[in-house]
Amino acid sequence: MIDKKAPQSLLGMTPGEVEALIKEMGEPGFRAKQVVEWTFARRVADIEAMTNLPKALRERLKERLVTRTMSVATVSGSADTTRKFLLKLHDGRYVETVLIPANPALYGGKSDRRTLCVSSQVGCAYDCKFCASGLAGFTRNLTAAEIVEQIVQVEAHTGERVDNLVFMGMGEPLANFSNLIQAIEILNAEWGIGIGARHMTVSTSGLAPQIHKLADFPLQIRLAISLHGASDPVRDQIMPVNRKYPLAELFGALEAWNAKRKQFLTFEFILIEDVNDSLDQARMLAKRARSVNAKVNLIPYNTVDGLPWKRPSEQRQEAFLAVLTSAGVTATLRREKGHDIAAACGQLRLKQETSEGIIESPIPEKRITIGGGN
Repeated sequence: MIDKKAPQSLLGMTPGEVEALIKEMGEPGFRAKQVVEWTFARRVADIEAMTNLPKALRERLKERLVTRTMSVATVSGSADTTRKFLLKLHDGRYVETVLIPANPALYGGKSDRRTLCVSSQVGCAYDCKFCASGLAGFTRNLTAAEIVEQIVQVEAHTGERVDNLVFMGMGEPLANFSNLIQAIEILNAEWGIGIGARHMTVSTSGLAPQIHKLADFPLQIRLAISLHGASDPVRDQIMPVNRKYPLAELFGALEAWNAKRKQFLTFEFILIEDVNDSLDQARMLAKRARSVNAKVNLIPYNTVDGLPWKRPSEQRQEAFLAVLTSAGVTATLRREKGHDIAAACGQLRLKQETSEGIIESPIPEKRITIGGGN
């Protein structure tokens, strides 16, 4: 039987928390600094490898703590393309994280920048109709340590440094607010993973109250909105969160964000054939983007097994983009990476957990068609 209680991981602890534990054990304070250095700077996979600690202390630490709680189950893709990692958690569940290489065309013909798309939950409760993450519902939040460990596992597996983080994987990051914030602080800290705050982007489906809270967070992280609909009728039908936080409330939160932050907002907008790809939607999107000084990432739909949605033709994609750019909106059309390795969030996890009998195969939602006229 799988032990469902998560072991306490050093990857989710601050130096102050480690120091308190060390003192509780009756050990001198300098031991805490050694433990933190072994955990983050040296990235040891086991407490036994902390060789400058006394053997007796290592044994006592191992009774209470671990440095790893997950393992790499599968990797899809190759070193010069998008790679998708399926990670097995301590309780037998799975999450996904995706390593995305930079597009050299955007960086003067060459770039070794690597972005990791990180998960924050097992499954998702927000039931976006086009997304694989929520097909089997919500299981649990990831701990701060499990969020951090995704970066540690990928860097150890690839031998490559991750430069940018986007919290756009499985789950709604702002629904796991306290663990997300703790993870970001560890990921940013010099004693931790050491990724700059401006190289981290949190994506939300539109939890307006949590956007207000995030605006007060001192680190200068970036914010992306999974918008996917420029009007309430479209968004209501494909994103149930909009019924709780409609666009007027969401944009009120974004205006408050802008009042406290200097960074551009980003709108993520997945283009789905005959759903949100009309030129009317493009015109409404342009108006909304200008209202909060947001740039727009257009993403052709990434096919999900069991869901009937389709991506628009390239001609339709380009026409949508042209409406935005002609209106003065900074916009890109992302020829998404990873379409051939099921890179849409949640697909590999869904297949794996279904094959193992952890979950039943979910019944796909019926397709919702919204008039797509110009």
